[in-house]
Amino acid sequence: MDWILMCKALILGVVEGLTEFLPVSSTGHLIVAGSLLNYTNAQSKVFDVVIQFGAILAICWEYRRKIGTIISGLPTRPDARRLAVNVVIATIPAIVLGLLFEKAIKSVLFSPVPVSVALIVGGIVILWAEARQRDRGVAPTVTSVDDLSYADALKVGLAQCFALIPGTSRSGATIIGGMLFGLERRVATEFSFFLAIPIIFGATLYELAKYWRTLSVNDLGLFAVGLVAAFASAFVCVRWLLRYVATHDFTAFAWYRIGFGLLILIVGYSGGLSWAE
Repeated sequence: MDWILMCKALILGVVEGLTEFLPVSSTGHLIVAGSLLNYTNAQSKVFDVVIQFGAILAICWEYRRKIGTIISGLPTRPDARRLAVNVVIATIPAIVLGLLFEKAIKSVLFSPVPVSVALIVGGIVILWAEARQRDRGVAPTVTSVDDLSYADALKVGLAQCFALIPGTSRSGATIIGGMLFGLERRVATEFSFFLAIPIIFGATLYELAKYWRTLSVNDLGLFAVGLVAAFASAFVCVRWLLRYVATHDFTAFAWYRIGFGLLILIVGYSGGLSWAE
């Protein structure tokens, strides 16, 4: 057993779990962490998919009762059907655009400048959105995830499409987009969590189908360590974030994004990062 490789798996799993649901871009953090740990080979692509799957399992566990209630209530409860349909509606735009433009996105946007720009611009958008909400003093129109209309869901789904740009952050796009469309901060955060389930499950199956030939039985231990680390850290992070948004805004994350974007730009072009696809 390669203990050094196992430690790398543990670190990367924690990085994924802590950043997947925060508006800071898990992709950017995994690029930096993978480069610093010298783990950027073909195996790392599959590993990233596995730890992302571990992170989404944390959401499924945290909301297991809610998910169970929705599934069991589909035949009889209108609110359960509405939330399920809303998730489907909000998921479709990103799936369609992702399938159409995946190759173009990876070939053109997966480099230091686009990722850095996405991080910095995203941070500026968060600052603007928070300032707009404070200055206008307009109360959110949607105060429960069960009250979203189909139009609300579509708007958030369109906002999620911006997350196809590496460095944007899926969570950031959906949460801030939801807030701009009238969702309460906690509602936007919870709906972002629900949207992550089909998106990440689908991406996991898609990527595993692409790279299954690179899988080996010898990798199971490594992947298991990363998955468990991602699950545990994501679970802690999700619970913390729900408490945080109850009394704080996202300004701190905005400044962090801007600083991190500048760091990637500087280090990436100084040769300090291995920028693999």
